[in-house]
Parts: sequence; structure tokens; C-alpha cells
Amino acid sequence: MEKFITLTDTAVPLEIENVDTDQIIPARFLKATDKAGFGENLFRDWRFNKNDEPNPEFALNKPEYKGSILVAGDNFGCGSSREHAAWAIKTYGFTAVVSSYIADIFKGNALNNGLLPVQVSPGFLDQLFVEITKDPSVEIKVDLEKQEIGIPKKEILEKFDIDPYKKTCMINGFDDIDFLVSKLDAIKKFEESSKQHTQPATQV
Repeated sequence: MEKFITLTDTAVPLEIENVDTDQIIPARFLKATDKAGFGENLFRDWRFNKNDEPNPEFALNKPEYKGSILVAGDNFGCGSSREHAAWAIKTYGFTAVVSSYIADIFKGNALNNGLLPVQVSPGFLDQLFVEITKDPSVEIKVDLEKQEIGIPKKEILEKFDIDPYKKTCMINGFDDIDFLVSKLDAIKKFEESSKQHTQPATQV
């Protein structure tokens, strides 16, 4: 995975609550096993009409909104546990998802795929929607090391929580195997120390 330390970018506002994983990536697209193509079908039934033409009213199709941060309504990623939802958002081009509540299973899937889920207070989320709608070019800064998200231009700032282990993995660009490999020397030292303490005492 790519390292995630800080991100400063514009955002796409998806002011819809209770967005479930079937809306993020409809079940009919789950047959593929390659992550690369899932972004094409992100929010497929909302992005396109029945004639397969882009829906101009949907946020992702509006030319004024762009960037690698998706700001979504409350209770994002609910529903089934499909990891494909995180794949679709990540491969579409988003690096972070912000909401006032992010479903736990989706949150875990996102972190495992290099997509940072940032859970903020309802009031702070409302502020983000107001500022983005008012000025689509406004930039949001996400600082993973400090666990802060804000709009520097407006001096709006809030802290967010993240699992310490997943934070370490994202900052270093590690998946679970990479993390274990990074600890290999420490593991070897521990094993050697354990052997020394378990060796039988020498009889005189």
C-alpha cells in the first residue's frame, strides 16, 4: 500500500445518509476478482440513469466537485460486509472517506486497502458540507500522524480516532504481512532470549 501521512485536497460532498455497500457497489458487479475495475462501477445506479448515461444531478458527476476526499452523510458503509465496497472507492480515486459514523466492517475493509476512514462529529460534518458547497475549491487537510482533519483556510479543526496498529500500517504503507516482516529482527531476538531462559540448568 501507499504511505498515508498527510493529505490536502478538495472534496466531493455526498450528502446522503445510510449509504450501504450495495449502493456503493451493486451486487451484480461482484463477480470480478481484480480490484482495478471496481471504480468504474462505484455508485453505479446513482451515477448513471437507465440509459447508462451520467446523471448530472449526482455529486460525482458535477464538474465543480473533484478531489480524493469523499465527504459522506451519516452511517456510511452500512449493510453487507463486502470488501468490494472499499475497493470501488479506492480504485475510483478516493484516498479518504469522512462521515459522522462509518460502519465498523466497512471501516476495517477500508483500512486494509489503504483507504482512510475519518469519523467526525455531526456538527463538524455539517460544517464541511457547508464549506464545500459554498466553495468547491476549498481544501481539506487530513493529518494522520496528528489525527486531525480540518480546513486550514477557515481555521476549522477536529481530532479523530483510529486504531493505533492500523495507523502505523497506513503511515508506513504496510499490510499485515509487511508489518510482521518489519518486526522480524525483534521476533528473532525474542526467540533467542526465550531459548536462553528455557535451557536446562547445567548439573555440577
